[in-house]
Amino acid sequence: MFYCRDKELRDLNKRYQKNDFECIVVYGRRRVGKTALINEFCNGKPTIFFSALNASSQENLEALSKAIYEKDHPGAETAPVYPSFDAAFSEITRMAENDRVIFVIDEYPYLAKANKSISSRLQHIVDHTWKNGKLFLILCGSSMSFMEYQVLGYESPLYGRRTGQFKIQALNYKEITEFNSGLNNEQQALVYGVTGGIPHYINKLAIENDIDEALKENLFNTSSYLFEEPENLLKQELREPAIYNSIIAAIAGGASRSNEIATKVGIEAPICAKYLKVLLGLGILVKKTPIIEKPGKKTVYAIGDNFFRFWYRFVPQNISAISAGRIERIYDSVISKYFSDYMGLIFEQMCRQYLFLYAEDVPVVLSDIGQWWGTDSKAKKEVQIDIVGTPAEGNAYIIGSCKYRSNPIGIDELELLKHYASVFGKGDKYYFYIFSKSGFTKGLQELGNKGEVKLIILEDMYK
Repeated sequence: MFYCRDKELRDLNKRYQKNDFECIVVYGRRRVGKTALINEFCNGKPTIFFSALNASSQENLEALSKAIYEKDHPGAETAPVYPSFDAAFSEITRMAENDRVIFVIDEYPYLAKANKSISSRLQHIVDHTWKNGKLFLILCGSSMSFMEYQVLGYESPLYGRRTGQFKIQALNYKEITEFNSGLNNEQQALVYGVTGGIPHYINKLAIENDIDEALKENLFNTSSYLFEEPENLLKQELREPAIYNSIIAAIAGGASRSNEIATKVGIEAPICAKYLKVLLGLGILVKKTPIIEKPGKKTVYAIGDNFFRFWYRFVPQNISAISAGRIERIYDSVISKYFSDYMGLIFEQMCRQYLFLYAEDVPVVLSDIGQWWGTDSKAKKEVQIDIVGTPAEGNAYIIGSCKYRSNPIGIDELELLKHYASVFGKGDKYYFYIFSKSGFTKGLQELGNKGEVKLIILEDMYK
C-alpha cells in the first residue's frame, strides 16, 4: 500500500499533464519514501528509471543503457551499451521527441561522484534540446547537502534548470496512523517515537496487533532489519562509520556542544566539526537554537532522527542481553518502563506539529514554532520553554508546556509557565497551552474553563 503523499502526487501529476519540459528535483533523507513516491507517480506512464550505482562511470553507463532498453523491452536481461553518456542522452531525446516520457535518475549523487562532468552534460542538453520538448526529468538524491548545494545551489551547472523541487519530509505523528489504524493513541505515539515517521521503518516494524511484540521481534533482535539499520546506514554513507557512531553515541548520552562532543569522543574540535557537518547533511543530527535567536553560543546539537534516538537510547546499553536472546527477560523491567521518559521529547515534537498543522482557533497566526531556553537572572538558573509560537504579525506569543506523564497536571505547571514567559519577556501578550498525556487536576480544569489556559490531552491531538 502507498500512504500519505497525496499532495506531492497531485503536484507531480498536474505538472505531467501540462506536457511541457520539467526538471524536478526530489530529495530527502534516506528511507523517507522518495523512490516509493516516484514509483507511484510513474506507474502506468512511459518511464526510463535509472538507479545510479555507487560505482564507476562505466558501470553507471551500462546501468543507464539497460534502463533505456528496458523501457521498450521490459524484463530484458541484457542490453546494448551506449558508447558515452552523450549518446545515451541522445537516445532519450529521440524517445521523447513526440511522446511524453519520464526519465528518472535515482541516487543522482552517486552518478555525479562517478562522472564529474555529468551535471555540465545535463545542463548542456537541457539548454539546447530538452527544454523545448516533452521530457519529464526527475533527479532524486538522499544526500541532502549534495542536492541542496550541488544541484539546487547557485554554483551548480544545473542551477536555474529545475522547474520544481520536492523536499520529502518524514511523516508527522498523525499521518502515520494510516499504517496501523487499529492501535490506540498512546501506541500510535510510541510508533512515531520509534520510527520518526519514516515509512520504511514503520513497515519494517511490522506491527500486527501488539507493538511490544513487534519491537521485541523486529528491533530488539539481532537477526532483524531494524537492529542493524543504524550501523548499515552509516557504513553505506560514510567512510569512517566508527567515529560517526561514537559522535552519535556521545550526543545520545547528553553531550550537545561541539567541544563537549569532541572531548567525549576523543578527537580535536575542528575535526569533530567536520564530522558533525556530515551528520547534519544526512539528517541524522540537527542544530538547535532558541527560537527568535540567531545561531551562536546557545546553539546545540541533537539527534534529529527519532529512530536513531530510540536505537541509541535502548540498544547499546542492553546489547549483551539482546545478543544472548534474553530480551523477554529484560523488556518489561529494563526497557519498556522507560518509554514514557523517552517520549517526553517526542511528545514536544507532536504538540508543536499539532499547533502548527491541526489545532483550531489558535489565537495567534503562527510564523514559527519551537523551543526557547535562556537564563533566569533572578533565580540564576537555566529555564526551558517546550513551546514558543511566534506571531506572523503583532507581539502576542503562544507559550506551552508538554508533559507525557501518567499523573494529572496541576495548577503549579501553569504558574511555572507564566514565570517562564516573564523570563522570555519578548511579548506584549501570551496565550498559554498545556499538553498532557493523562489529563489535568480539577483546579487546572477550572482555570481552563475560565480561559486562562488551553488544556489539551493526547486524545484531542488525534481527533
